[in-house]
Order: sequence, then structure tokens, then C-alpha cells
Amino acid sequence: MALLDLLGRRWALRILWELREERRTFRALQEACDGVSPTVLNDRVRELRSNALIDDGEAGGYGLTPLGRDLLERLAPIAAWSQRWAAALEKKR
Repeated sequence: MALLDLLGRRWALRILWELREERRTFRALQEACDGVSPTVLNDRVRELRSNALIDDGEAGGYGLTPLGRDLLERLAPIAAWSQRWAAALEKKR
């Protein structure tokens, strides 16, 4: 339940998604998240770091930890299903 609570917080999944391919600085992450407020972004980053899903490595910026990468791999079937769902909805319009 703790994981669902964390992932259910606004912007948490988006932050993880935006870090899937590359490390990002705070500013780049904020821009990728469509301008989420700095306060909210800082709170989510702190929560995700304290739960070992992202880190702020020596290379600079934020990136996924091995646990964070593993989580996104586990969520991949949901992402694939959501694409099929969106296409089905588009057909109905």
C-alpha cells in the first residue's frame, strides 16, 4: 500500500516517466513535467529519493535507481494497455 500511496501522489509517476531515458536537472525535469511548481516538484523528488526510486548521482541531475528502473519495467504492460485504450477511444469518436 505504501507504494500505491507514493505513486498516487500528483506528479510522482510523471517524474519517474520523464527520467526513464536520461538524467535531468531540476529545471529540465520541471520543464519536462509541463511546468509543475518548484515546491511540488521538490516535494516529489524528495519523496522519490527517500524511497530509493531516484537519485542525484555524481554526474549531476536526477536519475532512476535500479529499483526505479525495475518499477518502470513492471509498469510497461500498463503503458502498453493505455495506448490500446486511447486508440479504442479515438475510434469511438
